[in-house]
Amino acid sequence: MLMKRTLSFVAAAAVSMSAFAWQPSGKVECLAPADPGGGWDFTCRSVGNVMQQLDLVDGSVQTVNMAGAGGGVAFAHTVSKRAEDDKLLVAASTATTTRLAQKQFPGMNADMVTWVGALGADYGIIAVGKDSKYQNLNELMDAVKANPKSVKFAGGSARGGWDHLKVLIAAKAAGAGNLPRIPYLSYNNGGEAMTQVVGGQVDAFTGDISEATGFMESGDLRVIAVLADERLPGKFGDLPTAKEQGIDAVGPNWRGFYMPKGADQEAKEYWVDAVETLYASDEWRKVMLSNGLIPFHPPADEFEAFVRNQVKDIEQLSREIGLLK
Repeated sequence: MLMKRTLSFVAAAAVSMSAFAWQPSGKVECLAPADPGGGWDFTCRSVGNVMQQLDLVDGSVQTVNMAGAGGGVAFAHTVSKRAEDDKLLVAASTATTTRLAQKQFPGMNADMVTWVGALGADYGIIAVGKDSKYQNLNELMDAVKANPKSVKFAGGSARGGWDHLKVLIAAKAAGAGNLPRIPYLSYNNGGEAMTQVVGGQVDAFTGDISEATGFMESGDLRVIAVLADERLPGKFGDLPTAKEQGIDAVGPNWRGFYMPKGADQEAKEYWVDAVETLYASDEWRKVMLSNGLIPFHPPADEFEAFVRNQVKDIEQLSREIGLLK
């Protein structure tokens, strides 16, 4: 069984490629659906390097940047032109599922590819300025429930994007109604949004933990909720989760891969196990630590269901705020 062989690989830190029924030969291609420098590009390049270190590929892993339509060009390319490619991986994240949920890839859906696995996440947060009257998430959400227009949120994504949706996930979990009425101000990036919150022009910031580190360390920003199942490790361990405050809201911006649906079944099993092996390695832990990634890795047999559920939840939220009819 491939999984048993993978566990043996992790335990021994080495394994012959011949232990697998199928193995990639020659060049493997990783599509990054954006220009160099972003999260998808990071996913491809860092994973490719570690795969080579662990001898999970006998050749190279080449990153190919294919920007366009927020990932839609790469998704369409995979579905229509590379549908049976055994040696193609495509970087994906919560941004991918958000766009699928909001029908931004015309004529395409999550079932058209195989979802391989996740390798970490950047968790969502809700934060306020250091002098804010809101001391915790419940106080903030009580104000939203009393008057949805009374609390202004700022984030670095467009309306309906992931930062906006994190607010709605928390508000819905808290029992707030009238989600479309909750003010959300979109800025060019998280830094601009946080500046508005720190300056007192906006009540709360919604973004990811990694982008708020500087303002947190300076004391200008107070994180009142992390949208994670449990408290984060390391230096973020003192930050409260929404769940422990009685609000069941989780918002991971996961990083991972999908691959062509028509690829050989043994190839699919190989890449799923390769991701399992990589995630368990010391080499990948070092990459996560140096790049601010937080552990997030649904079991291999649960990842596709996780993706479908995330698409479904985001689609429902998008309808509630009028982005979808």
